[in-house]
Amino acid sequence: MKRVVITGMGALTPIGNNLSDYWQGLKNGKSGGDFITRFDYEKFKTKFACELKNFDPLDHMDRKEARKMDAFCQYALVACQEAIDDSKADFDKLNRNRIGVIWASGNGGIGTFEDEVLQYGEGDGTPRYNPFFIHKILCDTSSGLISIKHGLRGINYNTISACASSTTAIIDAFNYIRWGKADMIITGGSEAAITKASIGGFNAMKALSTRNESPATASRPFDADRDGFVMGEGAGALILEDYDHAIQRGATIYAEVAGGGMSADAYHITATHPEGLGAYLGMESALEDAEIKPEDIDYLNMHATSTGLGDISELKAVEKLFGPGNHQLNISATKSMTGHLLGAAGAIEAIASVLAVKNNIVPPTINVENLDGEINDSLNLTLGSRQEKSIQFAMSNTFGFGGHNATLIVKKYHED
Repeated sequence: MKRVVITGMGALTPIGNNLSDYWQGLKNGKSGGDFITRFDYEKFKTKFACELKNFDPLDHMDRKEARKMDAFCQYALVACQEAIDDSKADFDKLNRNRIGVIWASGNGGIGTFEDEVLQYGEGDGTPRYNPFFIHKILCDTSSGLISIKHGLRGINYNTISACASSTTAIIDAFNYIRWGKADMIITGGSEAAITKASIGGFNAMKALSTRNESPATASRPFDADRDGFVMGEGAGALILEDYDHAIQRGATIYAEVAGGGMSADAYHITATHPEGLGAYLGMESALEDAEIKPEDIDYLNMHATSTGLGDISELKAVEKLFGPGNHQLNISATKSMTGHLLGAAGAIEAIASVLAVKNNIVPPTINVENLDGEINDSLNLTLGSRQEKSIQFAMSNTFGFGGHNATLIVKKYHED
């Protein structure tokens, strides 16, 4: 099978609106948590989130284009444009029939749906829906818009596996390229779920943190006082490319995709398996796909959303796979900085893992003041500040409601 490399990336996150700023935020332990500005939060149990800062879609597209799409599609186009520019891919000189888009979103146009239904409810009962309503809410609109904008006629679809969606998309893109079905695929995910319905719904599930007195420290994986995840928004885009194709066009290579694994908990619609069975199987499958051993992994970016059961069950799986005394393995939870981007989480965390491999820097886990007593304190959770180390292989986990598990492994690129 063909080798697959990463030749471009783009990031639009709560701690940085481009790839460079995102990486600086990760390295410096920056928190994206703050009070919600999207709507009046006064009556909500959770009054904060990890919103994008100083983002205006009109800085990237005209008003007519912007009004035809939900925010999650705006985010997708912005991140993809950065990734394409970063890759220096000139589509006019490439075979557009062999370039595809596999994108992801767990919620699609939830903001548009909410706005239209509320407006209808406040009206006289006559349905006066926006003519763009339907395509604005569909998850697959994002991949369609990306391909239309750039004239890409290859494989094109969206993946939906809740919070594992964008890792699933990346693994699919990896497979199609190594099978020889495409030369290049733009992949990743976007999410714009900081809305009344979303915050209210997750509050009703008791899934969100209510640490309203300190939004910046509310996302605290592994901490004894964690009380739920913090909603995030944004997008991450990666250009995956056939190695020979990349070399032929003189592309700069960030890293190589080594393997991917997927599994199911088959346990509960929202809760993770208490012993981390599905997480273990997904990681094990990824290692088998990459044809490496657990001890080859230098860095693990955990799913770790800052929920009581989720963090512990994932760590149980990690200890089962890697062993409780594995001191060479650095672990971190970058959601402590970005919050949880739901369907886009895997994309921005894959980017974090790629940059960690390229730069030999492990991003930190922030906000851990009192380590949960159930956690083995010999684990290197990279608490407080980044750590420099040689990283040959990095693993990134994402898990979604429904019991979906997806694990990606990337490795340092070495010129032949």
